[in-house]
Amino acid sequence: MGIFNKLVALSLPFFPKPIVGFFSRPYIAGEHLSDAVRVVKSLMAEGACATIDVLGEEVTDKSRALAALDNYITVLNTIEEEKLDANISIKLTQLGLKIDKEFCFQNVRRLVEEARKHRNFVRIDMEDSSCTSDTLEIYRRLRREFDNVGTVLQAYLRRTIQDINDLLPLKPNLRICKGIYVEPREIAYKDKFIINRNFTYALEKLLSHGCYVGIATHDEKLVWEALRIIDQLKLDRNRFEFQMLLGVDPQLRRIIIRSGYKLRVYVPFGTEWFAYSTRRLKENPRIVGYIMQNLIDQTLGRKQ
Repeated sequence: MGIFNKLVALSLPFFPKPIVGFFSRPYIAGEHLSDAVRVVKSLMAEGACATIDVLGEEVTDKSRALAALDNYITVLNTIEEEKLDANISIKLTQLGLKIDKEFCFQNVRRLVEEARKHRNFVRIDMEDSSCTSDTLEIYRRLRREFDNVGTVLQAYLRRTIQDINDLLPLKPNLRICKGIYVEPREIAYKDKFIINRNFTYALEKLLSHGCYVGIATHDEKLVWEALRIIDQLKLDRNRFEFQMLLGVDPQLRRIIIRSGYKLRVYVPFGTEWFAYSTRRLKENPRIVGYIMQNLIDQTLGRKQ
């Protein structure tokens, strides 16, 4: 079944959008902000918090980048109005990074400034390796003025430990994840064991130097490693949080929450869901199997 799931997931970009939409439903709150609000409130009811993402990336037109900025300002206003336990995650290519870096910086600066007015936080997502240096440069510039902004490092990149060493003087707020973009071997580790070891090493380095870390993983082995490090360092629970994607291993999510740890769920919404969905399904083909099994169970149930 695993090979079948993987083949289906890899072929999904060539399927009609309604079919991709069906398979990606667990990952996406919906097309509208009201959908994201509904999902965040349901997560809050089980003890989780959230980070809201307006789907979209690789923008090549300034008007679309400015529209994305306005959308995020609306999200910040809505978070306050609806009293949501949530912050926002952004992609720099959606805000104009591939158009003009300074244009992008000014857009992000305005957004971080707006978030500060709402006593909220902006997470700058990390995209493929062509964006890594520019993303970290923009993050460093923002930290000269703001403390309500963080970014992301990917454990599969060979450069990540050096990036951590360079960022440590800032006491950065970082999400650490494995990384999902397809990169050449010269840039990224390919061995899963090495990636997991690098994740653990990066996490230990950050936590031992007083950085706030979003531990973003659905791999229970890495959750265990994180708990081991937290115990050895005797860390207060306000020094870190666990993070997971919407729709991935909700049982593990509930286990972590019931253990008394803060857990934040990444909640994406919007009309630009296709690229995000196909990437997530290729990353985690097991979701195809879950959906297929549910379809079989429902069909058999109706026949009975």
